[in-house]
Amino acid sequence: MKENVNGIEYRKPKVFLLNETGIGVAEIAARTCYDSFDKSENAAIFDFGTEWIDEVHQEEFVEHMQSANNIEDSKLLHDLAWVHHHHSIIEHTYLQFLIKGTSRSVLQEHARHRLQNISVRSTRYTMTDIVNAFVASLALGDLDGPDWFVHKLLTFNMFVTTNENYNRIEADTIFKRFYFQYITLGSEEFLNICLSKENLNNFKSIQDPEELFKALQNGKKKRNVGDAFKHIVTDNWKVDMVVTFNLRSLKNYFDLRDSGAAYFQIKWLAEEMKKVTPEKYLKLIDKKYRKV
Repeated sequence: MKENVNGIEYRKPKVFLLNETGIGVAEIAARTCYDSFDKSENAAIFDFGTEWIDEVHQEEFVEHMQSANNIEDSKLLHDLAWVHHHHSIIEHTYLQFLIKGTSRSVLQEHARHRLQNISVRSTRYTMTDIVNAFVASLALGDLDGPDWFVHKLLTFNMFVTTNENYNRIEADTIFKRFYFQYITLGSEEFLNICLSKENLNNFKSIQDPEELFKALQNGKKKRNVGDAFKHIVTDNWKVDMVVTFNLRSLKNYFDLRDSGAAYFQIKWLAEEMKKVTPEKYLKLIDKKYRKV
């Protein structure tokens, strides 16, 4: 899905729910505090307060715990969340999301949410194709190399913006940053940073840029090549990430980011995350889903 904002067209991210722990552990934690298992409306939770728990074996316990984590509702958790505003207990519940195609500017916003676990597509390990495209463009010289590089980068689908003319400006800027470094360091030092010995030989022997690019891609990669070129990265780059929130932190995230005051790209992301969040969690953290 695309959206036009301030004259620039953006592609919205996609979100998938990878895993959820359920709300059973959170209710067990709460009822441990109050020793009130006998008051639970959920049979799987009720049993934790009976003599059964002292006699059960691990295999049976695991199966029973699966039932506990499959419960869809909990009156105690509802009262703690909405009547007493006691949210620490829902920190025992976790959700994990796969996020595809958000931007590095959103990644910066995410860093402000302390209580999350996040793993992000790394520029250190994933910039080889872009570096190889620049190196391949050198085969054409200063006249035709920049246009070839820009065209090649546009095929990588690496920006969240979708306007072709705007993305050409982005790609051209990246070329100029590469080229500045190339001139500053000199050809030999620059290529030694970019290429393995195998690919240095490919560079010297192949004159066609497309053929050279394929050879560089198929040749041995230079380890951590992205370390030398992080300066070319812009906030417009697409990134994928896996994010884990406990339910209390997810409430904070939705409260702040699914609002009119939020930066529009992270608002889009929060909206997509909420779409894949099961209702049993939203009933504890989102006023729109609160039971009367």
